[in-house]
Amino acid sequence: MSGHERSRFQRLAFTHAAMMGGEAAMVVALADSFFFDVDPNGARSKVLGFLLVSFMPFLLVAPMIGPLIDRVRGGRRLIVQVVAAARIALQLLMIQFIDDIALFPVVFVALVLQKTYLVSKSALVPAVVRSETELVEANSKLGLIAGVAGSAAVIPAIGLQLGVGTWATLLYGAGIFAVAFFQSLQLPRELVIRPGEPSAASVEATTTSLQLAWVAMLILRGTAGFMLFHLAFLFRGETDDKLLLGVAVGLSSAGTMLGNATAPRLRRRIHEERMITLALGLPAVAGLAGAVFGGASAGITLAAVVGFSAAICRLSFESIVQRDGPETNRGQAFARFETRFQLAWVIAAVLPVLLEIPGSVGYLLVGAVCAAAVVNYVAGIRAPAPSPVTRR
Repeated sequence: MSGHERSRFQRLAFTHAAMMGGEAAMVVALADSFFFDVDPNGARSKVLGFLLVSFMPFLLVAPMIGPLIDRVRGGRRLIVQVVAAARIALQLLMIQFIDDIALFPVVFVALVLQKTYLVSKSALVPAVVRSETELVEANSKLGLIAGVAGSAAVIPAIGLQLGVGTWATLLYGAGIFAVAFFQSLQLPRELVIRPGEPSAASVEATTTSLQLAWVAMLILRGTAGFMLFHLAFLFRGETDDKLLLGVAVGLSSAGTMLGNATAPRLRRRIHEERMITLALGLPAVAGLAGAVFGGASAGITLAAVVGFSAAICRLSFESIVQRDGPETNRGQAFARFETRFQLAWVIAAVLPVLLEIPGSVGYLLVGAVCAAAVVNYVAGIRAPAPSPVTRR
């Protein structure tokens, strides 16, 4: 990046770091509340309720928030500022309602604003880079920043939670969101409004590459949801069930960070489409191998591979949207895509909740689905496709 683009990217990076730090602090603060009191050993209906709550914010983000992001005067920059300011107020409200049923609507609004911010951030990325070739690198850096900032914010949050109490952790989170707000004031002004034109998520503007990319991301997002709850119920009853699940989640997160770090190097050697082929192929191989070997170790390894692959695919997908999709209505596009992905996550996660699936059978299912996805993706990329109606 040139000095100007680097400065613009740094403004977004600092804002993103603070937003993700605030999110991490909120999760720590609510960890002991009844909102996140979801125990796989308990009633499956309670787990299903949690999955429903996790998806409901997207029902607002796609039809309402996405178009608003594209049309509001002041653009995505203003949306980020409003979200950061609102998150400060919500953190303070949570202090009042931490042990009250009123916590549910407050957290729900926070989740809606979280998705709104992420959509706005993705729509802003092309405004802070010089060319299409830098999109993967920019998305990768933002992914790494999210992981590092979240981890760094968790350490003092845990100290406050254990040493002082939930109210202090929530106040700490409000302070981080305040930092995000002041950082967002420096974001670049960027807005392209053409309400009559389609978004990248619409049929008429979807290129073959973009169509195949979002389907690949849909599959990997669903795979991640399936693996989380498959392992949660698989480890249930084991002596070290919480330790095993913690290791699986930790290594999956590590795999995600490694994927974010690896993606720019991959992009220098291969294009986004081949990166997605690799992202689908790795869990296919790991899933089939896990079915052969079985056991907790195979499941934990597969979870890590899925985390790594999903990060590679996500960065490639976002770059393809930013590369091939129209510059207009990007907020709508990312909102619609994210809704599809989250729905896939929830539907796939429901399977091990409703059905008793043996470990090796679950691993085999992941391997078979991803292997079929590789075949479909490669065939689709090689097939000739008509020119899209709308291009950048």
